[in-house]
Amino acid sequence: MDKLWRACTVEFIITFTLIFIGAGAGVMASADVGGSGLVGVALAHGIALAVLVSISGHISGGHVNPAVTIGLWVTGRVASARAGAYIVAQMAGAVLGALMLSLVIPRAIWEAAGLGAPAVNTSIGVGVGQAVLLEAVLTFFLVFAVYGTAVDPRGAFGKVAGFSIGLVLTFDILVGGNLSGAAMNPARWFGPALIAGDFTNWWVWIVGPIAGGIAAGVVYFQVFLKGNDAVALEPVQP
Repeated sequence: MDKLWRACTVEFIITFTLIFIGAGAGVMASADVGGSGLVGVALAHGIALAVLVSISGHISGGHVNPAVTIGLWVTGRVASARAGAYIVAQMAGAVLGALMLSLVIPRAIWEAAGLGAPAVNTSIGVGVGQAVLLEAVLTFFLVFAVYGTAVDPRGAFGKVAGFSIGLVLTFDILVGGNLSGAAMNPARWFGPALIAGDFTNWWVWIVGPIAGGIAAGVVYFQVFLKGNDAVALEPVQP
């Protein structure tokens, strides 16, 4: 229980950080008051995630994302109680991160940008169904990278897992940031949406990321891990 408490605490902190930095970069880019556009938003998210996974991986696994947690849980890599506790911690961290952001940025600026919450860009013809599919595909890439670098014992978690996962988040945002917001993370949507009070198309960032995370977990586990005598997975933490 003590180890779970520590793991949940770090998940809370790192999710708080990702939302504060990522959504903050989104607000600055939208407000055009010194932001550096989509590239800056992508780099802010990617660098933050790379650092956060690197500093927390040995404590909690560095999930930072309910879609990652569920993608690991579906193949039994995370116990059910631990997965549930992680998700609660992540969502709470996201809310506090967004709240803190709303306190340090002038209200007129963050309100105009929806506090950096992801949004479907219907103005260029993106449909809600397309946004769900895009979020699923982008999250598939992210969770597949988590499996390949952090779960698979043949991967390189100790050296480059955080860097690799951060890069995936970066290139995902470069592709989808102007289409669906490229959240790939229910917590990344939930915190800013709750504080900003805007739940438009809420299911896009719940269904899409979770579906993509589950698909990536099942594919990687079934194809590359299950039945492979060369792979010795560590016991799942209770």
